[in-house]
Parts: sequence; structure tokens; C-alpha cells
Amino acid sequence: MNVLIVESNPDLGRVWQRHLERQGAAVTLVTGQEAAILALYGAEFDIIVLDLVLEAGSALAVADFASYRRPEARVIFVTNTTFFSDGSVFAHSPNACAYVQSATPPEDLAAMVEHYAAGR
Repeated sequence: MNVLIVESNPDLGRVWQRHLERQGAAVTLVTGQEAAILALYGAEFDIIVLDLVLEAGSALAVADFASYRRPEARVIFVTNTTFFSDGSVFAHSPNACAYVQSATPPEDLAAMVEHYAAGR
């Protein structure tokens, strides 16, 4: 399973990365839009864990590019805000499969990644 994590907080991203790697996933961790786009050019991913509010760039631009470049990759959006809490992110991103809080326990996020990537 190949996972791309796009998370502005590198410490949080590394926590998620370690949990996923323990499950046998190959994980690429980046902190912004530009690095995410470059990663999507260079590798195939089964699933993307994407911070909805990136410090550098736009999460929706990353998700949109992923739907074009890697249409098979599903996106789990994570956030620490109430932005899109009405579920409208699913209308904006056809490859979205989940929307969770950044405070979700890492083992729960890892289980969701495994679940959603299994169908790919």
C-alpha cells in the first residue's frame, strides 16, 4: 500500500507515518501543495491523507490534481477546523472518501487508510 501524507505539521505527519509504516505501508510525507504535486507526478498512491487547511498551498488543488493524475487514489481529508463540517467537501472532491479531525487517534486513522486502500 502506497500512501501520500500531505500535512502542514510535520510532527503530526510523522506520527501518522510511523503508524502506517508499522502496518507495512510505504509512506511519503510532504508538507505543502508543491511537494504533493511533485510526489503525485513521480509515484502512484493508493490513498492520500490530506490536511484540509495547508499552510503552503491549497488542499483542494492537491485533491483536484490527484483526481486527474492519479484517479484511482482516494483522499482522506483531515482538519483541525470546522471548515466543511457539513460534508460539502465530498461535493468538491470526487475522490474524497472520508473527513476526520486531526485529533483522530493515529491507530484509527491507520485503520481507515487500510480500509479505504484495500479496495484499490
